[in-house]
Amino acid sequence: MIGVYFSGTGNTKFCVEYVLDRLDSGGVAYSIESDGVTAAIQSGDEIIFAYPVYYSNLPKIVREFIVSNAELWRGKKIFVIATMGLFSGDGAGCSARLFKKYGAKISGGLHLKMPDCIGDVKLLKKTLDGNRKTISEAEQKMDLAVNRIKTGKYPKEGLNFFYRIAGLLGQRLYFGGKTKRYYTKIRTDGSKCVKCGLCVSLCPTANIVIEDKVVYRGKCTMCYRCFANCPKQAITIIGKRVYEQCKFDNYK
Repeated sequence: MIGVYFSGTGNTKFCVEYVLDRLDSGGVAYSIESDGVTAAIQSGDEIIFAYPVYYSNLPKIVREFIVSNAELWRGKKIFVIATMGLFSGDGAGCSARLFKKYGAKISGGLHLKMPDCIGDVKLLKKTLDGNRKTISEAEQKMDLAVNRIKTGKYPKEGLNFFYRIAGLLGQRLYFGGKTKRYYTKIRTDGSKCVKCGLCVSLCPTANIVIEDKVVYRGKCTMCYRCFANCPKQAITIIGKRVYEQCKFDNYK
């Protein structure tokens, strides 16, 4: 068993590694950005595929990865983990339907609430203790899921028709367009930015270029990685003010 994941601020990476460790499978987790990920998928029979859910949908970068590697999924047994800040509906089902289209067998799905990465919207922020409690509850849920997987009774969250209706009516019907295309409204405060280049090196879509100023190429996948790591808090994405730079390592 291997893990394959996309993670902007560390939540999803932690979850897939946690489950692999508790399963005692000896499996390794690969980011979809890593050079060896396609070879690992080719050689593995069973895969845990994990990603954060945005607006009850797949991040565009994740959808593109699945579609561009369509031939790799045939015959694979895939367990989907979807992480979220609040609600996802059919978060696991969004990828499961694609995987089945390409010949994979879906063994199950798991939804995990984790600290929200959107640090420029005050409404979504929790205290440090609140985020730690969220992580602790996710760990407990993963432990229960691992026990079920070991007995062959995989959780099936996000996979049936009712989950799909919840995802559609909960968010996707109204905000689905935000994940069908890349985001273009990311901003940098020129009075704060020191052009250190960290955002350029971290961006998973090569969206950021530093010229006379920071330039965005219109390929933001809203992972909040640049936002969370900017040493001068110069970047905002959805909101207009930095309330908290949300990284998983800040909560442990």
